[in-house]
Amino acid sequence: MRTTIGVTYNGGVVLGTSSGMYVTELTDNVYAAGDSQIVSDYVGYLLDQHTIQLGQPATVKVAANLVSNSRNMLLQTGSGKLIIVGGWDKYEGGKIYGVGVGGLIEQAFAIGGSGSSYLFGFLDQAWKQGITKQEAEQLVVKSLSLATAGVVRTVTINSEGVTTNFYRPGEDLEARSYTSLLDLLNAPAPDQPVNI
Repeated sequence: MRTTIGVTYNGGVVLGTSSGMYVTELTDNVYAAGDSQIVSDYVGYLLDQHTIQLGQPATVKVAANLVSNSRNMLLQTGSGKLIIVGGWDKYEGGKIYGVGVGGLIEQAFAIGGSGSSYLFGFLDQAWKQGITKQEAEQLVVKSLSLATAGVVRTVTINSEGVTTNFYRPGEDLEARSYTSLLDLLNAPAPDQPVNI
């Protein structure tokens, strides 16, 4: 399954993807997760022009609006799925936007892709306002490892910059069996990323 997740935390955001999906840089402080390479390239070009003209980086909201305005390109490329735009800017801090063909919405967390139906209830229960960076990273990794059997990639964005991690199944991600949602919520998340 191909799944993407974006989670806000107290100070920034964590974006994550499963096998076959990528987190793509739009600007130094804003990334997009999902089946969005052509849109990301186009929006990245527009954001570069924006930065040159205004002399400062674009906000996360500007980037999300440009992705949303490119929704016709989404339809033409056959990708009507959700693209998650997340990042950090000096005006509003960490923000996550879910961008689909119907527009965009700011969210505390967003889920897209084929594994998303498995994760809505889990994230509703597990995500809390004010979680820490470490808790957010663990939540994204745990969620993606539950929804997929492949690798997990994460990008953490905050005022200090960007950190990327890569988790491999069998090495960094343990196969676990759960009998209930409560067991799953209390289970530890992998904490040994491979820095890339």
